[in-house]
Amino acid sequence: MRIIELNQSVTASNDKDAENLRKEMHDDHILLLNLMSSPGSGKTTLLSCIITDMKEDVRIGVMEADIASDVDALKIEALGAKALQAHTDGMCHMDAGMTRRAYEALDTKELDMIFLENVGNLICPAEFDTGAAINMMILSVPEGDDKPLKYPLMFEKSDVLVVTKMDTLDYFDFDLEKVRERVKVLNPAIKIFPVSAKTGEGMQALEDYLQESLNKWIS
Repeated sequence: MRIIELNQSVTASNDKDAENLRKEMHDDHILLLNLMSSPGSGKTTLLSCIITDMKEDVRIGVMEADIASDVDALKIEALGAKALQAHTDGMCHMDAGMTRRAYEALDTKELDMIFLENVGNLICPAEFDTGAAINMMILSVPEGDDKPLKYPLMFEKSDVLVVTKMDTLDYFDFDLEKVRERVKVLNPAIKIFPVSAKTGEGMQALEDYLQESLNKWIS
C-alpha cells in the first residue's frame, strides 16, 4: 500500500479538471465513485462488505482520503483490494486535482471500479467535484433523520444515499420515511438504499446497482 501527501489543487478551474478526469476514466473503462459521509457512519465497513461480496466479479480499488493515519487503507488492503492512502494535509475535502494525483499514484491496471473514500464530514466534500461518475453518501441510523434538513447541499449533490446500520433501527429515534421524504424534496432523482453491512440487509440491491452502473459506464 502506498501513502501520498496531497495539497489542495493549485488550479481554480476545478469543474473543468473534474470533467477532464471523468472523461479519461470513462476512456479507461474505470468507474469512480465518490463516497462521502460524516465520521463513524460506516464507510469502511460498507466498503469491506462490498469488496467481499463483489471481488470475484469486479476488480475494486480504494483511495482512502484522510487528514492523517492509514488505518482504513490497511483494512481495505487486507481484503485483497488495491488501496492507496491519501493524506490531505489538513484539507477537509478532495477536489479534482487531488483526486487526479491519487488516481495516478494508484496502480489502476486491471481495475474496474474505484471508490474514493472522501474526508469524513457533511459540508466540504459536497462543494467540490472530484471527477467521480457517481456521488454516493452515507447516512447512518445513529446520526438521526434530521440530517437532510441540516446539510441540504450534501443530499442535493449526491446521486445515491446509502442508509447504513439498519440493524440498529430499534435502538434509535430514526424515521426512514421522513428521511425519504426530506431527501426527495431536495433531490427527486436520488436513489436510496437502506442497508446493514453487519447483517447483509439490503446489500444485494446496492451491489446490483453498482454492477449495473459499471456495465453502463464501460458499454
